[in-house]
Amino acid sequence: MPAPRPSSDPRPAPDTASDVIRWAAFSCVLVPVVLVWYGTSLAGATGAALGLAAVTAACRVLLRRSERCARHCEAQRGGRHTREQTPVD
Repeated sequence: MPAPRPSSDPRPAPDTASDVIRWAAFSCVLVPVVLVWYGTSLAGATGAALGLAAVTAACRVLLRRSERCARHCEAQRGGRHTREQTPVD
């Protein structure tokens, strides 16, 4: 049985942008295969794959830019703040 993790160790934040991009890339491969399987022409499936790849690339750029902006804004403000003030003992 593994030892319990100390509560002072922060867990790394999940990289949700990478997960989204991985699923989008998977769909860029899966969708054309399904289209061909169900009788769409190879040219049509290729066009769908290229369209999905273009949308995926644009979304990746926007997600990464958003992450950079969020890190930059957070660094300027000195971290996250809540509206409530907690008493200090």
